[in-house]
Amino acid sequence: MPGVPDKIQTWQMVQPWTKDKESGKVTEGKLEKTEIPVPELQNGEVLVEVAGCGVCHTDLGYFFDGVPTVSKPPLTLGHEISGVVVAGDENWIGKEVIIPAVMPCRQCYLCKTGRGNRCLFQKMPGNSLGIYGGNSSHIPVPSIDLCEVRNRGSFELAELAVVADAVTTPYQAAKRADLQPGDNVIVIGATGGVGVHMTQTAKALGAKTVIGIARNPEKLKRSLEYGADFIISSVDKEPRDIQKEFRGLCKENGIESGYGWKIFEVSGTKAGQDLALTLLSFTGKLIVVGFGMAKNEYSISRLMAFDAEIIGTWGCLPEYYPIVLDMVLNGKIQLKPFVEMRPMSTISAVYDEVHKAGSPAKRIVLTPDF
Repeated sequence: MPGVPDKIQTWQMVQPWTKDKESGKVTEGKLEKTEIPVPELQNGEVLVEVAGCGVCHTDLGYFFDGVPTVSKPPLTLGHEISGVVVAGDENWIGKEVIIPAVMPCRQCYLCKTGRGNRCLFQKMPGNSLGIYGGNSSHIPVPSIDLCEVRNRGSFELAELAVVADAVTTPYQAAKRADLQPGDNVIVIGATGGVGVHMTQTAKALGAKTVIGIARNPEKLKRSLEYGADFIISSVDKEPRDIQKEFRGLCKENGIESGYGWKIFEVSGTKAGQDLALTLLSFTGKLIVVGFGMAKNEYSISRLMAFDAEIIGTWGCLPEYYPIVLDMVLNGKIQLKPFVEMRPMSTISAVYDEVHKAGSPAKRIVLTPDF
C-alpha cells in the first residue's frame, strides 16, 4: 500500500534513569534509534505518518524521574502528535490529524458517564499503546478519536502537535472547574508549557480576572499579553507572603479576594501546590493540573469550613479537541509564540535541556528526520 513503510523508524526509551534505593547507584537512561514492526491494522485503526511530536514534562517524568509507564520499556515515548493518515480506515486516508493524548475505550462505565478522559482502559501513546509513541516516523491509532485539521492557514502541521496535550489539557481543566464567564481565576505556573495556555483558555472562556503566578520574571511579564490581567512573582517568597500580596492586589483593584476563586495549579511542584492550598478559600476550587512526586501536608477540615473543593483533572476528552483546535486557528489561543521545532535526531539533547531548564521558554516539537 502506498505510503506504508516496511518498518517504523523510532527513538525508543530502552532504559529510563534509575537509582538503586540501597546502594544509591544511578543507571543512566538510554534513548536509541531503531526499527519496530508496522502492525497489521484492525478495523477502525489507521497508520499516521508523524509530522511532529511535542516534548512534554510527562515524557521527562517517565525517562528521568522514575514515573512508571503502563507498557514496560523498551517503548517509544511521546503523546503530543500531529500527522497525516497514510493507511487503514479509507475515510481518513490523506487527512491531516491531531492524535488525542488519551484515547478512551468508549465502552466502560466511565466513558458512558462522560468521564472518558479518565477511562481506565484508555490508550496513551508513549505509555499504554504498546511499544508505540510519537517519537517515530509513524504510529498506529484508533481512527474514532482523531481530530481532523482543516484550513490550518499559516500553521505548520507539526506546530499543531502541541494541541494534543498542552492546549487541550487546560480546556479539560476549565470544564472540570465549571469555569463560567465572570469567574476569577489564579494560574500557578502560568509561564510553563501548559500554564501559558491555561491563562489564555481561562480568558477566552470569559474569566473576569486572571492572575498569573510564576518564578521567571520575563516570561511572567509576557503572560500579561496572553490572558493574564495581573501577575505575582513567587521568587523568594513564602506562601503567606504571596497570599498577602494577592489580597493587596485585589483590594487595590476592587476585586473580591475572600471567596469564589478558581485556582489552577499547573506547575506540579511542591511549592506551587503548597501555595495553591494556602490561597484556597471560601467556596473556592483548586484544580490540580500539573503532576509531581512530592507530598503535601494540609488540614482537609479546611475544605469543610470553606465549603471548598480540590479537583483532579487528567488529559482531555477527544470530543473537545475540535473546539480547542478552532480556538487556536481563530486566534483566541495563541500558539506560535510558544512553540519551537527541532529535528527528532536531537531528542537526547532536547530531553536533557528541557529537564535541566524545568520550564523552557517554548514547547519543543520534534520533527522526524530519520
